[in-house]
Amino acid sequence: MSKIFELIEELCPDGVKHVAMSDAGTFSRGSGIQKKDFLAEGFPAIHYGQIFTLYGLWAKETFVFVSDAVAEKSRLACPGDVVIATTSENDQDLAKAVAWVGESPVAVSSDAMIYSPKNLDAKFVSYFLNSTDFQIQKGKFITGTKVRRISLQGFSKIKIPVPPLEVQEEIVRILDKFTLLEAELEAELEARAKQYRHILRKMINSENNSYRKYPLAEIGSVKMCKRVLKKDTSPIGDIPFYKIGTFGGKEDSYISKDLFDELRVRYPYPKRGDLLISASGTIGRVVEFDGSESYFQDSNIVWIDNDESIILNSYLKYIYMLKPWKAAVGGTISRLYNDIILKTVIEVPPSKSEQQYIVSVLDRFDALVNDISSGLPAEIAARRKQYEYYRDKLLTFKELPQPAPQEQP
Repeated sequence: MSKIFELIEELCPDGVKHVAMSDAGTFSRGSGIQKKDFLAEGFPAIHYGQIFTLYGLWAKETFVFVSDAVAEKSRLACPGDVVIATTSENDQDLAKAVAWVGESPVAVSSDAMIYSPKNLDAKFVSYFLNSTDFQIQKGKFITGTKVRRISLQGFSKIKIPVPPLEVQEEIVRILDKFTLLEAELEAELEARAKQYRHILRKMINSENNSYRKYPLAEIGSVKMCKRVLKKDTSPIGDIPFYKIGTFGGKEDSYISKDLFDELRVRYPYPKRGDLLISASGTIGRVVEFDGSESYFQDSNIVWIDNDESIILNSYLKYIYMLKPWKAAVGGTISRLYNDIILKTVIEVPPSKSEQQYIVSVLDRFDALVNDISSGLPAEIAARRKQYEYYRDKLLTFKELPQPAPQEQP
């Protein structure tokens, strides 16, 4: 890391020029490549939607191709150009960029533009377009409501620092190392997640003949909270009220404490540790009830009042993760009705000690794969935070004072 500061001290100790992006390169719009034009091989192409989902901040290869005939009618990005998405559903993703460092030109779709920098490394530009400084500047030029846009004219006014190329290349080298480390951790996480899913299926769906099969109707009855009318809810209040759209997330509706106390006493209410299940929307999402004061939408959010002398809640949670619900032959589940739940057959180890052992094994894998406070997710989050800190630090330069205009004789 010390090398970059030595280079800055040697090559640009007083600061660097900050220029409008239109003065540091040229912009051109992508053309109308459609998904129907995609091929498995042919002329490489980048579709703007894939910039969000498939690409990092730079790429040597594309995921799709088009015919030579389509490519001839398309705008092309050359090696060293930067492809930028100009529309998005949110401000954060808008202007997501990918530096094209492949060996040949690539066709670019509409809703993207091509930036051809002068005296700027393409990766340096892409990292800058991911920086906090750029996000702040970008906000001044965003338009649209449901679909957010940034125009070529707006983009042209954004200022970018232009340090010497040797400094740019060293910054890129450092940030590439951070990016590679995060990618390696994410690959390891995916491998662990795949291993976890395999072990989960193997341990829960055991071929052990000692396991007993139960329809869930023999485990307990389906329960749900009492219906709450819309007029009894408000956007602010005492007790969070979870609807199917906010289940497992942040509440946006509340009921009064008086109503909550009445309903909790008179009607079914989950006990701490009960497993709440979404019966519509994302079918079978499971949230373990933590006992906090909250209320849940009837029929859309249900639970089984199960007998823990037969099966532990902690073990049942892992069964639910495998989505054991069966649809009618040839059909799909559009709603998880009570009779589907109750007819679902599960396999249960006969002893609690065996259930507890299996839970302990799966808990360790679950923490490794999913726990944001420990394991790989925590390490990835820490590395990402470290990367973001150094990215913004390395891309922040003192601006070189502009020379005063000379007086005309």
